[in-house]
Amino acid sequence: MTRAFRIGLIGYGLAGSAFHAPLIASTPGLSLDAVLTNNPERVARVRREHPAARVVGGIEDLFALDLDLVVVASPNRTHVPYAAAALGLGLGVVVDKPLAGTSTEALDLIERAEERGLLLTVYQNRRWDGDFLTVRRLVADGELGRVHRFESRFERWRPLIKEGWRENADPAEVGGTLYDLGSHLVDQALVLFGPATGVYAEVDTRRASAGVDDDAFVAITHASGVRSHLWTSAITAQVGPRLRVLGDAAGYVKYGLDPQENALRAGLVPGPGWGEEPEGAWGLLGADGAAKPVPTEPGDYPAFYRGVLGALRGEGPGPVDPRDAVATLRVLEAARRSSTEGVTVSLT
Repeated sequence: MTRAFRIGLIGYGLAGSAFHAPLIASTPGLSLDAVLTNNPERVARVRREHPAARVVGGIEDLFALDLDLVVVASPNRTHVPYAAAALGLGLGVVVDKPLAGTSTEALDLIERAEERGLLLTVYQNRRWDGDFLTVRRLVADGELGRVHRFESRFERWRPLIKEGWRENADPAEVGGTLYDLGSHLVDQALVLFGPATGVYAEVDTRRASAGVDDDAFVAITHASGVRSHLWTSAITAQVGPRLRVLGDAAGYVKYGLDPQENALRAGLVPGPGWGEEPEGAWGLLGADGAAKPVPTEPGDYPAFYRGVLGALRGEGPGPVDPRDAVATLRVLEAARRSSTEGVTVSLT
């Protein structure tokens, strides 16, 4: 029998514990072999939740193990150095979004991986949200007609600062909502409607004690002619629709978040009925007065690590092309410049 590929996971905060470890462990053909964390509470949690995994306290200890792939789920400032070190050792790498702090750094990682013939992919799990999969189907099937406007939101009501590196003002931390949730929003828009030609943005720090941006709006003009309007905020007392897609034949409006994150946070693992939404959460498709509920496609975060397994077996590329992450970073960089200078930034 072919052995499972041995995976080393760097970090066991929210990303590592909820979004990576359970999906790796539940993918036949992959083995969660080791976890890097030196936080006592997280060490105990790893041993409780994944007793077969080895726990190490330093990056050198992890790299000394016999691994096939490393998952970088540690703070953003560590993404580039850890990924570069793993590639230098001949290991495949999965990096949580954003791949890097700049598009230049991201390109450097890609070139390193390509030179060595190694897998490098980016954990853009929101490509497998049920609502996004539904929009992809509606667009592909022509049920909306020619789309002209795409609206997408990740909004929260968090008036008090949450401790942690994401709220740290040090630019090296690559914190703030624009690069955090904005990475998902921009990636989804580019996947749906293609390259960006222009970017306008309003990026603000609204909470008095916040050190980084906590409220952002990004408008993208796509080469296809579609305009995407994207919002991400920590200070939205009443959230808008998660998605609103307008075409010349119909529109689609969807409220609420994909259920997979909450399921993973609650300790559930993929199985029958995974990612399904109840009918009451379905979005509406149609025109005013004639819109009807349309079933939400089941969300499928496990598809990412199935894709990683296929790539490790030589069956195809990784589940997310890292060059897509470069395109996303270029939009985010343009958004930062647009907001600072008060201009629309051309990407052509």
